Amino acid sequence: MPLPPPQILIVDDIPDNISMLFKFLTDHQFKVLVARSGEYALQVLERQLPDLILLDVMMPPGLDGFETCRHIKDNPRTSHIPIIFMTALSDTADKLKGFQVGAADYITKPFQHEEVLVRVTNQLTLFQQRHQLQAQNQQLQEAMRLLMERTAELEKRNLELDSFAHTVAHDLKNPLAGILGLSGLLLSECTIVPKAGKRIDMIHRASKQMFSIIQALLTLAGVSRQTQVNLEPLNMVDIIHQVMQQRLNFMIKEYQAIIHLSPEWPSALGYAPWVEEIWVNYISNGLKYGGQPPILELGATLTTNNLVRFWVRDNGKGLSPEAQTLLFTPFTRLHAKVEGHGLGLSIVQQIAEKLGGQVGIDSQLNQGSTFYFTLPMTS
Repeated sequence: MPLPPPQILIVDDIPDNISMLFKFLTDHQFKVLVARSGEYALQVLERQLPDLILLDVMMPPGLDGFETCRHIKDNPRTSHIPIIFMTALSDTADKLKGFQVGAADYITKPFQHEEVLVRVTNQLTLFQQRHQLQAQNQQLQEAMRLLMERTAELEKRNLELDSFAHTVAHDLKNPLAGILGLSGLLLSECTIVPKAGKRIDMIHRASKQMFSIIQALLTLAGVSRQTQVNLEPLNMVDIIHQVMQQRLNFMIKEYQAIIHLSPEWPSALGYAPWVEEIWVNYISNGLKYGGQPPILELGATLTTNNLVRFWVRDNGKGLSPEAQTLLFTPFTRLHAKVEGHGLGLSIVQQIAEKLGGQVGIDSQLNQGSTFYFTLPMTS
């Protein structure tokens, strides 16, 4: 459907000027309204809102062009309409006064048809563009309002879901710990019936796996829920020794692993309980997926952007570029034959990012892998 032609209001008290402009503008497909005084122009504007006003400066007696323009611009209903002054005055002060009271442009008498058409067309185009920008701005503001509402709702739902997951995992942990303890006790006592021992062993292994998953979920929920932590200088060697002696001692002995620590450890900022979880995950992965026996190297290097890169290098088979892209995705396991739940590396990533760092891997097939994380260095 074609748009209606632009509507122009001519305000002038000289019939010849009105006649000439009326014919010229209608010939160029404009719809034209006429007012012979400032007072009558204001009455017309109460009934109709044109797209543009051509306003004569000198209109004795009554309201002149300046006063008429001021009335139009003071009215919120009509203040948006562009006004072009028509004047025979060459005094710069009068032109400046016109702009001060709200005129958008001016045309000097005697009229030149080409000038009239260019100035009218330019102001209508600018008016249309401003109108479109205002409409787009309103749409953008409405979209932003909806986005903020949905974001707030999503954050609320996430908090509710996170709280629910934490509660469920916590409630499951206690009875499962009892099953794990009793099955271990039965396993140590059941030596007469081999089949029963095997089945109890299966229960015990499944319970350990479930316990590990729940513990990982609780860790992940704890990291997600804590919005801010105080970063403090870390004694990284002490943290690593604590991990190897208290949490991974049995696993290190089981795999007969050889672990080398670098002599130099640059100081970094972090949160010790969370950083301990990173080392637990990285070292245990190196034990599971390293060579036979696994040989791990642990170290740290300074980067150029005031970060310390901590790393674990193994002697395993390495990973393809495709496999590397999946590593830090929750519940992703690349080795089905090795026990695990696929949450460890996603926990590592969340912790590192919460502490202002990043995670990554350097790996090539048959050349081992180096898993790393970065932390801010101490100043």
